[in-house]
Amino acid sequence: MSPAALNWSPSAAPAAPGRVPGNKGIWVGICCEFVEFLVLFVVYFVARAHYPEAFREGAERLGSGFGLAITAVMVTSSYCLARSVASVRAGALRASRGWLLAALLVALGYPLTKLLEIHWNLAHGIDSGGGIFAATYYYLTINHMVHAGWGILGMLWVALRHLTGGYTAAEHDGLEALASYWHATDIIWLTIFPFFYVLV
Repeated sequence: MSPAALNWSPSAAPAAPGRVPGNKGIWVGICCEFVEFLVLFVVYFVARAHYPEAFREGAERLGSGFGLAITAVMVTSSYCLARSVASVRAGALRASRGWLLAALLVALGYPLTKLLEIHWNLAHGIDSGGGIFAATYYYLTINHMVHAGWGILGMLWVALRHLTGGYTAAEHDGLEALASYWHATDIIWLTIFPFFYVLV
């Protein structure tokens, strides 16, 4: 890792003033993602208001360790992506590629953890027949995993481009677009997490 990457600070390589990170297309997608989950959050609160006991009992049965693990994965991979963008802006391409690959490897822990959680849930009777809580929980969390899956596929594509010289300090919109999308997906998870694992 180069000294430029190791000595990075938020003021080391700022983006141009007024410039939108990534591209306008990704921000349209991010806005659509936020609107989609906003609707789902409304459904969550309506269901919780009508069936508070079902949500209290359901949350108590979940394995909170899985939620914490996914949170750690999302936050860590977002951090690695931010370092990747900062490094490429500073011209430290090798360090940027390393951070991007680290973000990808960490992010792969999400679907793995989620599958383990679903297996644990099914073994403890939290399945499709579990009523309104289980239906809301699975719909929100699996929907989020699908969005995260798109982000992981995006990381694979961006990593391939980065490793073959597709990005430079002057041109790295694709990497910024990926980071913007992943941060948005991270924010949504940080909203979902307390809904099911904390607000018992």
